[in-house]
Amino acid sequence: MDSLTHTVLGACLGEAIAGKKIGKKAMLWGAIANNVPDIDVITGIWMNQADSLLAHRGFTHSILFLFLAAPALAWLFRKKYAASGMQYKDWLLIWGSGILIHLFIDALTAYGTGWFEPFSHYRVSFNVLFVADPFYTIALLISAIALLILKKTNLHRMKWANFALVISTIYIGYALFHKFQVDKISRDNFQEKSISTTDYFSTPTPLNNFLWYIVANTDDGYEIAYYSVFDKSKDLTFNFYPRRDSLLIAYKDNEEVQKLIRFSAGYYTIEQKGDTVQFSDLRFGQIGGWSSPQVPFVFRYYLNENANNDLLIQQGRIDASKRDGIRSLVERIKGI
Repeated sequence: MDSLTHTVLGACLGEAIAGKKIGKKAMLWGAIANNVPDIDVITGIWMNQADSLLAHRGFTHSILFLFLAAPALAWLFRKKYAASGMQYKDWLLIWGSGILIHLFIDALTAYGTGWFEPFSHYRVSFNVLFVADPFYTIALLISAIALLILKKTNLHRMKWANFALVISTIYIGYALFHKFQVDKISRDNFQEKSISTTDYFSTPTPLNNFLWYIVANTDDGYEIAYYSVFDKSKDLTFNFYPRRDSLLIAYKDNEEVQKLIRFSAGYYTIEQKGDTVQFSDLRFGQIGGWSSPQVPFVFRYYLNENANNDLLIQQGRIDASKRDGIRSLVERIKGI
């Protein structure tokens, strides 16, 4: 999830755990604890783009890291703040729950989270939430602001913290309901339309949990469709996108390309544009693909030497957040 969500979630959790003992400082430590796994973004500064993509949500998002970092941080803070009245178990609960919930929330998105690093490079992706979902974050944000304003002696502080945690948890349940619904509709459509697929995924489109993006992996490409929970019909319209693996023959010994394939979990398409070969990761969807199937995918990467891929990837994200894109997204969410 985005940093804002981790911060306000951690702040509310910190208040619920230790607000009565250390006041508003509990919010600070809770927010920091919930952001600890994202220290891996620092290492990405010195890496090329492919390595950086794999480093993020890697070891610092693993179960092993949780068991190493949480006890160490709890011991350190118990020594440093011995006069606070917080016991080792209290600090362990703050740091342990913060890191654990970060790992769990991140795994609900499509990016992929390395729970089993360094023993396995398998990335866990439940595809239940978009990486930034204001509907999930809003209750946490409102409660965090209220907790900052209220005095530490206010008797309603715990109610605000619990309200945020309960509402955000209910929203995850609501998103899971949509996930099961969309997956069933997808499987029914695969059967009705004779789409032979060995694997598929469905994931929410940007900033919501109502419009879903469905990708079916076939022998030579992908069938892609969009479905809104407000659609009147459950009949999906699929568009085919060829994989074009043959364009990767020249890059079969290129380590960076192999890392991109691993990062994409096998969901990628290759395009030749003049002298440029473009790698697109399908998991992050298209910029307005729900209204125009031929628009580019958000995650694009040039395989040519010296290509400015940092700029290209950011451009995809910027295009997706423009006013026209948001307007088109809202219209499609309303259903057809």
